[in-house]
This record gives sequence, C-alpha cells and structure tokens, in this order.
Amino acid sequence: MIEQSFKETNGLKNKVVEDIISCDLKDDSGLNDFQKLPTEDLIAIPKVGINNFRLPIELVNKAGETRSHDATASMYVSLNANKNGVSMSRLCTILQQTSLESPISSTFFKSIMNRYRDELRDETDKDLIEKSFLRLKFNFPLKQKSLKSDNWGWQYYPVEFEAHESNERGFELFVSIDYLYSSTCPCSLSMAKQYEREYAQGKTKEGSGIGVPHSQRSKLTAKIKIDASKEFHLEDLIALIRSAIPTETQSLVKRLDEQAFAILNGAHPMFVEHATKRIFKAFNAESTILDWLVQLEHIESLHSHNAAAVIYKGVQNGLRADTIF
Repeated sequence: MIEQSFKETNGLKNKVVEDIISCDLKDDSGLNDFQKLPTEDLIAIPKVGINNFRLPIELVNKAGETRSHDATASMYVSLNANKNGVSMSRLCTILQQTSLESPISSTFFKSIMNRYRDELRDETDKDLIEKSFLRLKFNFPLKQKSLKSDNWGWQYYPVEFEAHESNERGFELFVSIDYLYSSTCPCSLSMAKQYEREYAQGKTKEGSGIGVPHSQRSKLTAKIKIDASKEFHLEDLIALIRSAIPTETQSLVKRLDEQAFAILNGAHPMFVEHATKRIFKAFNAESTILDWLVQLEHIESLHSHNAAAVIYKGVQNGLRADTIF
C-alpha cells in the first residue's frame, strides 16, 4: 500500500514537472511564457496587479516648483475569465517610464491608465482590457507659519492619488488627504467656565478655581473626485479644509503660538458633528470638487473610546459611506 502511494505521488510530481517544462508559448528570449497561456478555469478577477511598489515621483506645487517625493504604488488591471495572468513587470515598467518623463497630473494618470489597458493585452487586435487602476501614496510637505511668532515648520500631509479607467465609467481621478486638527468639546468648555464662575462667586470651594475643558487631537480623511479638465493643487485643498476647521495642529510653536492656539480652540469649540457639518458646507461650495467623502475621528482625551462620523456629497453612483465599512 505504501509503495503504491509512493508511486502515485511520484507520478503526479512527474506530470507537474512535465507540464511546467513543456510550455507551448515562449517569450522573445525563448523562455517559457505561462502568463499568456489560456486557462480552463474561466474565472474573471476584478483586480490583479502589484502593491507597495516604491518609486520617486515628481509633483509641481502651486508656486510652480517641481518637487520629488518618495511614493508607493498599487496598480491593477482586470483579468478576463479566459486569461491565465498578466505581465506584472509591465505594470511597473509603464509607471516608471511615465514618471521619468513627466510630473504627476491628470494627463500623467490618463496616459498610464490607457497604456495599462492597451499594452497588457496579449494581442493588439483584441479589445482593450476592461479596467485599469493606479494609486500613488506619499507625504506632501508644506511650510506652515507659526500662529504668532516669526517661525515656521514643515507640516506633512499623507496623500493618495487614485486613478480608474473602465469601459463603463471612463476616466476618474481621486485625491485623498489626512488633516490633523484639535477639537475642544463645547460641553466641557461650558462646564469648565460655569465652574470657574461659581468658584469666583464662592458657591464652591472644590478645586483651584481653574477648569480645563477637554480637547484632543482629531483626524479628518477626505477623498475627493477631481475635475480632470481643471487645474488642481494640493495647497488649495488644504486651504479649503483649514477654512472650515482652522484648529490645525502646529508644527513649530513658541509660547506666543501656544497661547494663540489656546485662544483659537476656544473660539472654535466643536463636537465631531460640528466638524462634519463645517466640512460639508465647505466642500459643497467648491465647484471643482465633483464628489467627496469624509471620515472624521476625535481621539478623545476624556473617554477611552473615540467619537467618529462619516459624510459624503451624495452623487448618484458616487462615493458612499458604505464603501468604507
């Protein structure tokens, strides 16, 4: 019985080896090319490709300066049911070639999306690949002036550019950005001031007469759909968010700046619901933003849990809250 099982196992191994060696398709160098072989599985794959591919990219800032950024890329195409695989290295080669020739822009992404759909076909007389996808992630540095003192520091914004192209929806370009801010609880602020008044009036002797409202570092992640026909700068998006929520965390502060930050927080107390409505009004007033979705989280200093919210524009077949849960 053991000998028979051993023979069957060896027979199966030999068949696998034979199948591997006897590939009917060869590449230009004469090596076996399994990627282009047909498949009998007939299972389509919506997205297949590469994650975490590193490369430097260039971006022109609002001042017209070209800056280099260390980025990571995720790139995919859809795979038809009769296809065995795609050329992974071709995804990387196209991205690298294009990034050396031009900084990132709508034209940059359109070119790559089209090349993925065109050049990853096995045969040029076949239809374009149905879908292509590219995401570039990097940190965008921006000089941030101190609130009062004559100082400045670098504020870094995690950014993602995401491009899609398909037969059904055409070309779409999205930008996501993280924005950190301070949020002071209105209820806590009110109770602290009520306590201070009562202490000054002699109604209570508890504490020192100073009440400190709770505030916390908070995070907003916005994903917007860009009008690819119009000029876009990350600086404008950051300024728009800051206009709605001005209590952005600071990169460099002296005592004057720290006091100014306390005054700024006191002038803009907000629940997560308030911050959500502020960003709703700001984004809906900007015509160049075609669609948007925002997640907010107040990382509570009072509670051991966080307050959170999600809101979106509500475009038909657009970004939705249920796409992130």
